[in-house]
Amino acid sequence: MKQKYDLLLKEIKQQIDPYTKILVGFSGGVDSTVLLQGLVRLRDEFQLPLELTAIYIHHGLNIRADDWLTHCKQCCQQWRVDFISEKVSVDPKDGGLEKGAREARYEAFRRYLQSQQVLVTAQHQDDQAETFLLALKRGSGPAGLSSMPAKMVFENSYLLRPLLNITREQIEFYATEQGLDWIEDDSNQDDRYDRNFLRLRIMPLLTQRWPHFSQAVTRSAALCGEQEALLDELLDSELNSLMDIENSLDINQLAHCSVIKRNALLRRWFAKHNKSMPSRQQILRLWQEVALAKEDAAPRLQFDQDEVRRYKQRLYLVPIIEELVDHVIEWSSLSEPLYLPNGLGMLSLVAETGKNTVRKPSSDEKVTVRFGLTQTSLRIVGREHARHSKKIWQELEVAPWRRTRIPLIYYNDTLIVAIDTFVTFEGKATSEHAITIEWRKAHE
Repeated sequence: MKQKYDLLLKEIKQQIDPYTKILVGFSGGVDSTVLLQGLVRLRDEFQLPLELTAIYIHHGLNIRADDWLTHCKQCCQQWRVDFISEKVSVDPKDGGLEKGAREARYEAFRRYLQSQQVLVTAQHQDDQAETFLLALKRGSGPAGLSSMPAKMVFENSYLLRPLLNITREQIEFYATEQGLDWIEDDSNQDDRYDRNFLRLRIMPLLTQRWPHFSQAVTRSAALCGEQEALLDELLDSELNSLMDIENSLDINQLAHCSVIKRNALLRRWFAKHNKSMPSRQQILRLWQEVALAKEDAAPRLQFDQDEVRRYKQRLYLVPIIEELVDHVIEWSSLSEPLYLPNGLGMLSLVAETGKNTVRKPSSDEKVTVRFGLTQTSLRIVGREHARHSKKIWQELEVAPWRRTRIPLIYYNDTLIVAIDTFVTFEGKATSEHAITIEWRKAHE
């Protein structure tokens, strides 16, 4: 006789459809244990063609973490689920321990998520209500109050949360009914952490007064999400018209928008870059301190690991990296790719000619890569006379922050080419002896 899905399994099945290759965030707690065991049951009892992998993130924050790792590994062996564990370092500086642990966890998820695989995590309806209240405490708008979507883009795939319509009480009832063993994290009883404070002190009072409080909050979060999705749809074409190929924004066109509309466009610009949503105060500072700064200023405003810069009446969101002006990197074998520091990408030789085609170095010339042009006068291909290096950057419209990130190829101490930008007369190619360098960028 055909088996019948219970409520929880039915919800998981509905939310993961049509995906079959699944990476499950598995902490060993009751929520992720129920999620993983539910997926195993769908695979084994209901013959869904699921390929399951569980990943345990070892934050190193609890002395029992090694025991938890062992427990999770044993569960996966019992349930015939592929298992991954990853030890991460948590940086509590910006936003505290909770945020640092979350960021480290999701960075590990990004590293292990495979092609055609979706990430599935175990947040439930009560988590959603807590997230909504935390956003309310921060003074968030509809984007923040929309909290956690059941499905969102993650890397080149999706993050799914199949339990968002299931309460903590339903999860614990299922776990007990199924006879599951799970980990009790003692840190969950520490109400110094905001989320724990809400879960231990506030949510029980609200639920006692209004039994369906978390369900109502989930509905409000969904409505906020719908409103944001509608604004995305209405503003998307206008945002695209403001952006160029480098995703920079036209300040002059933004200046003609109302403040409300401009702020909405700026927030969506951050979303286009897959960055955290800035606060209202940060948006106001961005406009006043960067967009409207004096004409001769070089304004910048930091947002996490990036900063907004202005150049030629356009706004750019660029990663903050360590300056490499004093670095000299030897490229000893041109037949091998050269990986650049600070995530700047890779240099390699290619067969076809292009803008980085230069003369081949002689046997007595050492090839090095440097950053930050210090010459006061240069002759470059395409210019008849020597020009000051600063004038060359300006004529070629290279933004100031990019000038120290462009790889400069030297033969001994002679500048040959600023990659993708210009070739010097000393580097000019001859038809018989030429090479072409390609720069595969990681940033921007």
